[in-house]
Amino acid sequence: MFDNLGYFHPIVVHFPVALTFVGAGARLLWVIFKRDWLSHAATALLVCATVGALAATYTGDLAHSPVERVPGSRDAVVEHEDWGKRSRNLLIGIALVELGALALTGKRQRALRYLSAAAGIAAMYFMYETGGHGGELVYSYAGGIGIRTGEDADVERLLLAALYHQAQRDRDAGRPADAANLMREMHRRFPNDTAVRLLAVESMLRDENNISGALAALDALQVPKSNRSAYLNAAILRADALVASGQRDSARAILTPLTADYPTSTRLKGKLDSLR
Repeated sequence: MFDNLGYFHPIVVHFPVALTFVGAGARLLWVIFKRDWLSHAATALLVCATVGALAATYTGDLAHSPVERVPGSRDAVVEHEDWGKRSRNLLIGIALVELGALALTGKRQRALRYLSAAAGIAAMYFMYETGGHGGELVYSYAGGIGIRTGEDADVERLLLAALYHQAQRDRDAGRPADAANLMREMHRRFPNDTAVRLLAVESMLRDENNISGALAALDALQVPKSNRSAYLNAAILRADALVASGQRDSARAILTPLTADYPTSTRLKGKLDSLR
């Protein structure tokens, strides 16, 4: 990972954002209160923000290629890059103004600091846009998710999350067949994952109405009691399957003993209440 400095972009990028807002804020406070320590702090913070912006744009350039190759993401990558470079360029100008003010005195120095304060407002807006487009790239386009470390397991987790969320969307939208197909694909790719196997059982019940298949899958799945969450989920799924087959008393008999082991489970309590 250390051979590619693009790996550090998600870490580096937060520093110039924070330093820009704090530094520009300090310069604006200087405009109001005229305290020397505020002026010195603003200069130091804004120069550091500039250094951070240089590092962020450099690492961003190194990180963007795999992200923009994903279909549909290139425009989002370019928009984020453009705002990042605008922010960097403006901060370079502000840093020069701040450093230039240190070499002057009197009215000229104050004029440069007022100029820096005005430019700092613009820099905060530029950083807001940069961060917003960066967030959109990550959370709306999965930019960099799963591929940052170069580990296969990360990409697998990305695929697992995508299959799960799309299946939930399909189910909520009234497309049970599509949800079932995605759950089957999830089970095919992650056959040894207990949580995935339980989701596959749930899909048999909810999406396919395959009660016998769900019960058979639960019989084949031995969940240890030490895995408390999965053990409870398996018991509730078995109860749901029994209820669907008209065996409410059997479902209650399975769940009632579990109240001693899961006394605070609102899910278990709600399920038992529905069986009364």
